[in-house]
Amino acid sequence: MKKQIIILLLLLGFNTIAQELNCKVTINASQISGSNKQVFKTLEKAMNEFLNNTKWTNLQFKKQEKIQCGVTLNVTEQDGNKFTGTIQVQVVRPVYNSTYQTPILNYQDDDISFVYEEFQPLIYNESSYQSNLTSLLAFYANIILGFDQDSFALKGGDTYFKKAQEILLTAQQGGHKGWNSLDGNKSRFQLIDNLLNNTYANFRSMLYNYHLRGLDTMFKDKLKAKRTISNAIISLKQIYSRRPSAFLLRIFMDTKSDEIVNVFKDGPKMDTRNLKEMLMRVFPAKSTDWKHID
Repeated sequence: MKKQIIILLLLLGFNTIAQELNCKVTINASQISGSNKQVFKTLEKAMNEFLNNTKWTNLQFKKQEKIQCGVTLNVTEQDGNKFTGTIQVQVVRPVYNSTYQTPILNYQDDDISFVYEEFQPLIYNESSYQSNLTSLLAFYANIILGFDQDSFALKGGDTYFKKAQEILLTAQQGGHKGWNSLDGNKSRFQLIDNLLNNTYANFRSMLYNYHLRGLDTMFKDKLKAKRTISNAIISLKQIYSRRPSAFLLRIFMDTKSDEIVNVFKDGPKMDTRNLKEMLMRVFPAKSTDWKHID
């Protein structure tokens, strides 16, 4: 009887505690010629297992609390066991008391390169460099965690963004592009530098106010929630005044433009003049969309 109770407790534990990510990895290798596509299927499976089976935090996540995300690797070149391409990272999170999933990150890294031998195990060690592929995956796992936690608590993602920065510093020894300050203004270096830079602190407080204090309160007071979301978006004007071409502003718009229109095009009515003025000024490329805001 005692043995049966222990087994039952173990089974309950496995049902209630899970790894942090529910990440769907997809590899698109349509640009690669040749008939041997099996390596991409093997790699896709390995990446899925690496991201979803690794314990990234000390937190306990129930199965239904896993972070929903997607990673799409678009392979554009292959030279033997060397691959180059892009990675698209998308993250959503549930809105409280609703069935709606709100996007919190939609980001494309255009400078990916790595070496991979088929069936090679993907090994990650926090204290040492193993490969550029595992560094990339570990970096983005922590970026995903950071954005998710920032949307639930003010600067809640600090631990994970700092871990991503540590991974970046370690990965620099691999000699691949994207990890260094000279690798362009849309690199992984710029992404994590901006997230941890006080110059862009408004961005992270916006994530908290927009989601936890805004969207998550829609069910009880939609008008108040819309005002909170509007004020959160308008606060980004402070970043624009200092850095008009700030990388994080582009990331925000790539992630949220459609949702912003959907939130404000319907009732209850509110004064959106300041919001529209800010959006027109900071994100003029979307001016046609902003006209739908009522």
